[in-house]
Amino acid sequence: MQTVEPSSQNQALRPAEILPSVAPADGHLRSAHDLAEVPVQDYDPKAIAQYYRYRMPQVLGRIFGLLSPFVFFAFALWWDKRTNTLKANEERRAIKLREILTDLGPAYIKIGQALSTRPDLVPPVYLEELTKLQDQLPPFPNEIAYRFIEEELGDRPDKIYAELSAMPIAAASLGQVYRGKLKTGEDVAVKVQRPGLAQRITLDLYILRQAAALTTRYVRRIRSDLVGIMDEFGSRIFEEMDYNHEGRNAERFAELYGKLPDIYVPSIYWEYTNRRVLTMEWIEGTKLTDPEEIYEKGIDAAYLIDVGVQCSLRQLLEYGFFHADPHPGNLLATPDGKLAYLDFGMMSEVKPPQRYGLIEAVVHMVNRDFEGLANDYVNLEFLSEDTDLTPIIPALSNVFSNALSASVAEMNFKSITDQLSELMYEYPFQVPAYYALIIRSLVTLEGIAINVDPEFKVLSKAYPYIAKRLLTDPSPQLRASLKDLLFKDGSFRWNRLENLMRNAKDSSEYDLNGAVDQALNFLMSERGEFIREYLVEEIVKSVDSLGQTTLNRMTGLIQERLGFRPADQPITPLVTPEEQKNAEHLTRILTLLQDTPGFDPMQLLPILPNVLMRPETQRMGQQIAGGLLQRAAARFIREFLLPEVPANDLSKAGHTDSQASSRNGHRTSVSQPPALALPAAHR
Repeated sequence: MQTVEPSSQNQALRPAEILPSVAPADGHLRSAHDLAEVPVQDYDPKAIAQYYRYRMPQVLGRIFGLLSPFVFFAFALWWDKRTNTLKANEERRAIKLREILTDLGPAYIKIGQALSTRPDLVPPVYLEELTKLQDQLPPFPNEIAYRFIEEELGDRPDKIYAELSAMPIAAASLGQVYRGKLKTGEDVAVKVQRPGLAQRITLDLYILRQAAALTTRYVRRIRSDLVGIMDEFGSRIFEEMDYNHEGRNAERFAELYGKLPDIYVPSIYWEYTNRRVLTMEWIEGTKLTDPEEIYEKGIDAAYLIDVGVQCSLRQLLEYGFFHADPHPGNLLATPDGKLAYLDFGMMSEVKPPQRYGLIEAVVHMVNRDFEGLANDYVNLEFLSEDTDLTPIIPALSNVFSNALSASVAEMNFKSITDQLSELMYEYPFQVPAYYALIIRSLVTLEGIAINVDPEFKVLSKAYPYIAKRLLTDPSPQLRASLKDLLFKDGSFRWNRLENLMRNAKDSSEYDLNGAVDQALNFLMSERGEFIREYLVEEIVKSVDSLGQTTLNRMTGLIQERLGFRPADQPITPLVTPEEQKNAEHLTRILTLLQDTPGFDPMQLLPILPNVLMRPETQRMGQQIAGGLLQRAAARFIREFLLPEVPANDLSKAGHTDSQASSRNGHRTSVSQPPALALPAAHR
């Protein structure tokens, strides 16, 4: 929660020695727990429910306190519309909405923070007001903050810090931040938790969880695990209230992503950190939602957005540990042009099967493979394994038709999630708890990016990374996904390989030489046998067609020289349209290889001897030679021994035999005669 607010940025730091002593009127220094009775320290829905079951007046009072301001607010909007004063009262209503969310507390402030990142959803006047929820909330008294520091760190603030700002420079939903300096000279941000936080949050979580349970029970159209989603949110927000946990999150985040280009993560000072007080490195910076100020400082805001997207992709799809609250107050552009992440209280995890499933889902969606996408929803736990996918596959095609009518570069993440929401009402989808935080994170990130670039599309930035992962990741799940993507009904889809390579070369971390090395290792493995079989068949067909075309041209030229053929009569090539199309794809792929940054064919030379000496390569050579001999023998029989058999019939038969042997997993160098069979005996 460390941001620079213009009104207080230049405020002089106050020496710690003149900070006021903190003590109540009776002279006794009370514990923070005197400020609010806290039922639990860790999120335990059963314990919370047990606590509030005997405090129904308090619960009912809170429910009334939640509903009444929204009822009056809705009535005010209705009256404005009726009296044609919507525009005139818009600023006043926006301020009122911000005040309502602020008064309702942290859970509702976070809803407002999420809305503040969506200029495509919220009118500009409301957007400006909701943005203040990120770090411009009303602060609580310094006396309480200093008391918390003394209780948590064991001494008065003036004994711990050399300097501390006289007033908080930012105040957010869970705490407020002071700028300070350690006795050793380091500039730091000191975050102190709000008083009575756990009590208020547990009451709101209890009410929201009960509402979720009632909605799930009585609204049949809602099949998602709303209670599970609330429990996931509750667990994360309780972790956020423990600053020790936030410090560990920050160090783990720095270890995983701090080495990425232009990503910066502040250091934690553990000697001055405890459950309700966090001391971390001070970061100077500008919010990403202020692109004009960023540009004035000579920083490319669009580049930093791309840096944030690439970091988020690695969080969600590579390591699984992701920042679940990336609102603008938590992302700063530093003076040296880096993207600084702050506030690591709300983090979450994506398990490996879910990470691979998300990659597969994006690939299937982009390639309009709706059968594969339907199966992805089963693997991602959106659909149960016994769900009949027959009606869902065409429904996916219909629902996504608008979102997918554009190219990958034009796809909007929000439009896709909106289309999916419509589908979920009609079919037995249920939203897993882990997915809600992922969607919140991605939608928030896209909203921040739209502030910088209104034409920003998160999928266009994500697909190069996903294509790179598909081509280079050695995991069996993604290898199988790549196979399903490139092969269909025994044929190789060159256009999809071309599309993957074109997108992957735009990924900054795409190592083509490494990808080729991995591809060769996979090709020679047991899992790559299906590709070797396909390559043998394609090489045999291509070499045979090339040989026949060359022979046909030489024969034509000789006939022309001897006068048996007119000079202007064209020589018909013996290459089928499919083979011609494959050759064009191959030519474009070779061009892509040459245009890919960092590709050096000389680095592949040391690999070739090892590949050529492998038994699999030698076996492929034998199969290719056998296949060519088989075709030559079939051609000799057709032309000299069985002239009455139409050439098309024999070639089709040979091709059918070849495909059958391929499906059986074996390939022979000579054609096999059909097995003899006796008629069944009559009983």
